[in-house]
Amino acid sequence: MYNEKVIQEFTCPKNVGEIKDADGVGKVGNAKCGDIMKMFLKIDDGKITDAKFQTFGCAAAIATSSVATELIKGKTVEDALKLTNKDVVNKLDELPAQKIHCSVLAEEAIKAAIDDYESKAKGRDIGKLGNK
Repeated sequence: MYNEKVIQEFTCPKNVGEIKDADGVGKVGNAKCGDIMKMFLKIDDGKITDAKFQTFGCAAAIATSSVATELIKGKTVEDALKLTNKDVVNKLDELPAQKIHCSVLAEEAIKAAIDDYESKAKGRDIGKLGNK
């Protein structure tokens, strides 16, 4: 069912864990299959310096989370927002059709974490205005 790359990412996932002082955190889930992804981002001067994930789900959910974090580390926030689920699938060579939703969740988790980061950044900017 799964190719060698998916199996490798599932059995030896990269970037598993939590970033305690994350600049952005996004959590998404799919009630249909029960997969839940939580993405943590550390961002410095608009660049993603670290990305970690916690995923409860199937092998494809874990593999797509691992690959997604690898694809965005070192990228600007702007470039990370351009990542699509197809990029994740391509990095894994393929996913079974019934598991494509896992790649969509990975894309959504990244976007949710960036949204969180941007809303926190706006809050800091508003606070600075109030102090002037």
